[in-house]
Amino acid sequence: MTEFMPAKMPRMKDAAVWRLHVSLLLSCFWLLTSIPVRAEPSQFILFNLAQDTSSPKFIGEVRRRFANSPDAQIRVGVSRIFSYLRQPREEVVRDLKSFLSAAQTTGTPVVVQLDGENWWQDRPDLWNWWEPNERGYSPANRSNVEWTGWSSEEAIKIAWRNWGNQLRVTPPPNLMSPAYRAACHEEMRVLVPIVMHWWKALPANQRYLFIGLKVGHESSIGVNAWYYPNGNRLLGQPPISDPTNLLVCDEVPARGMVQIGYAAVKAAGIRTHGDITEADMAEVVRLHLEDLCQIAWELGVPREKLFTHTGGWKENELLYQSGLNQFSCPGWSFYRHADDPGNDIGVQNALKRSNAPYWAAAEWLYEGHQQTDPWRQALTATLASPRCRYLCIFNYEALRNCEAVLEAVRQVSRSSPASFGSDSVRRTSNPRRKYDR
Repeated sequence: MTEFMPAKMPRMKDAAVWRLHVSLLLSCFWLLTSIPVRAEPSQFILFNLAQDTSSPKFIGEVRRRFANSPDAQIRVGVSRIFSYLRQPREEVVRDLKSFLSAAQTTGTPVVVQLDGENWWQDRPDLWNWWEPNERGYSPANRSNVEWTGWSSEEAIKIAWRNWGNQLRVTPPPNLMSPAYRAACHEEMRVLVPIVMHWWKALPANQRYLFIGLKVGHESSIGVNAWYYPNGNRLLGQPPISDPTNLLVCDEVPARGMVQIGYAAVKAAGIRTHGDITEADMAEVVRLHLEDLCQIAWELGVPREKLFTHTGGWKENELLYQSGLNQFSCPGWSFYRHADDPGNDIGVQNALKRSNAPYWAAAEWLYEGHQQTDPWRQALTATLASPRCRYLCIFNYEALRNCEAVLEAVRQVSRSSPASFGSDSVRRTSNPRRKYDR
C-alpha cells in the first residue's frame, strides 16, 4: 500500500515571493478592469453635404459646431453623394479620398453614398442614341435608356426633375440594361475598395467613423426623372416652353406623367406586352438594388454597414419594399413623416418583413417651423424607432445659419437613446411638400 505523503509546503522565503506574485496579479487585474471602456456610438445624426461643396472645409465646420463627447451614444457626422457616372472616374476617386481623409483628420463619422441613377452626364456612350455629332453616339444606346412603349423605337431623349425647381436631365437609365449594369459594377469595384481600405486602416478607436455605405438614391422609375407628352420634340426648344405639371404621386405607376419603365420591365423578363403595373416597377427597383448590394457585399461591406435608399410617395406603395434584401439594411426618405416615422405605414410594414440589424432615415427633413423644440421632438421620434441606425438631414448648406435647428441637433446628440420614449415625443403635423414625399 502506497503511503500518502502530504504536499510540501513552501518555505518562508518562497511563500513571501508567492504572495508578492499574487498581489501583483490582483493589482494588474484591478487596473485593467477599472479602466473605462468607451462603447461605440449606437446612433448618428448626419448632415448631407451638397455635391459642389468643398467637403474638407464643411466637414471641419460641422465638427467644430458639434463637438462629439467621447462617450456620446448619439454622434453628429456628415454624408456625401458620389455620383460615379456624373464626372470622370479620376475626379470621383480624388473627391472620395479627400472626403475620407477629412473625416479621419477631424474625427467625423460619415456615410458614403454611391449614386449611378440620377446623374450620368459623363456617360453619353450609354445614353446618346440620337445625336451622331456628339460624344458617345451609338444607335444601340436606345437599349440603355427608358422607353414609353415596348419597342426601342419609343426610347426617350430627355426627362425632367424637380428638386426645388424644374430642370431638364438626361434620359433615365434602363435599370436592367446589361451595359448600364456593367458600368455601375465597374465603378463600384473601384470605389468600394477605397472605402474598405480606409476603414480597415483606421485605428481601433476610430473604426466607428465609418457608419456605412449607401447604394441607390431614392431609387425609383418615373419620379426623379419623368417624361412629358411629346417630350422628345421639346428637346430642340427653349426650356421656357416646357410644361410644368406636378407629379400626381398617388396615381401609380405613371404618377400623372407619360408611363415609362417599359425598357427595364422588358429587359428584366417581367413582361413584354400589356400594361405595366405598380408591382412590375417595384420589382425592377428591387432587382436593381439587390444587385448593387451584392456587389458591395462581395467587395467586403458587411450587412450592418450597407444601406439602400428608396422613396415612397404614395402611402404604403409597393416601392417601400424594394429596398429589402439579404445583403443590406433598408433606408427611406422622410419628409411627410419626418416628425414620426411610426406613422409611415409603408416603412412600418416593410420593417416587419426585414430581418436586417438596422434601417436608416437615409434622407430626412422636418418641414415644420425651424424652431428648436419641434425639431428636437422630430429628431427624437425618428431615433426612437427600433433599429434606426442614422438619420441624414438634407442639406447642411440650407440649415448652417439656422441656429435653432443646430441647437436641436446638439440637444439630441447629448441625449441617450435609452431616454427616448413615446411619452416624451409630441406628434406634430407638417406642411406637405410639393411632391408629398
